[in-house]
Amino acid sequence: MRTASKTLVLAGLNICILLSACAARATGPQSTGPATNVSPGNVATVRDAHEGLNGVLWMQTAAEYWALASAAYRHAQIALEESLKDTSWTASLEQGSGYQARPGAVILDLDETVLDNSRLQAQLVLDGTLYLPATWDVWVDKAAAGLVPGSKDFITFAASKGVRTFFVTNRTVSEQEKTIANLAALGIPASDDTVLCVGENGWTSDKSVRRAQLAKTYRILLLVGDDMNDFVSTANLSPAQRTELAQKHANRWAKDWILLPNPLYGTWERALYPGLTDEREILARKRSLVEGFK
Repeated sequence: MRTASKTLVLAGLNICILLSACAARATGPQSTGPATNVSPGNVATVRDAHEGLNGVLWMQTAAEYWALASAAYRHAQIALEESLKDTSWTASLEQGSGYQARPGAVILDLDETVLDNSRLQAQLVLDGTLYLPATWDVWVDKAAAGLVPGSKDFITFAASKGVRTFFVTNRTVSEQEKTIANLAALGIPASDDTVLCVGENGWTSDKSVRRAQLAKTYRILLLVGDDMNDFVSTANLSPAQRTELAQKHANRWAKDWILLPNPLYGTWERALYPGLTDEREILARKRSLVEGFK
């Protein structure tokens, strides 16, 4: 069962990469912001009409998405049980010495790991608009994100084993209250102690500092996320360097690092066009990187 789950999770990574070729620019808390010199009237001429459409449809309608996300979390339950049997087990690179006797905890990202924000991305596709921070604010205020398949069952399972769940998210501290309300509406207990946001205690979007903080008190059993930065910092790395880093930690993927598929956005995409903000230039850069066969 473990081998099969691992195969599904790794296959999900490949599918996610393929689908993301037509994903929209990053949305939500991981966004670098909208293009600064593209007016709404120019959007249709700047972006492919289908930009983001396939990713949204796959996440909202594909049985394959449900299967991959559910399998990842089912495998996470198996891995969690194994981690509790081995006191030397830790998923955190930030874990210091003397952790073996500490209580267990798991660290989960939120967006596209626990919270499904595909309806926000879908609205951008339907409206033919670019991502704007104001749009994200309206969405967060609604506290209406859905559940990623398997996430709630895993969180419930962890609690049944006496393992605490922490959410290390790049949502900001000003969004914390609505985020906790959204989780509560989905039946997931959370508080300002367990939802660790950007801007809180001076924390930046680099999650390693928050992981290190938790690792001082807990033995970190699993990391669960949809982006490499949920596991290890990839700031300022090129796509090739990111791949090299992923391969360096090959023994962790699907063991104590559980990756969820996300065809909507990610830091991998922004690594393709460092320093660019103009939507025309970004699209041109993306097209220049696509390898065909002719």
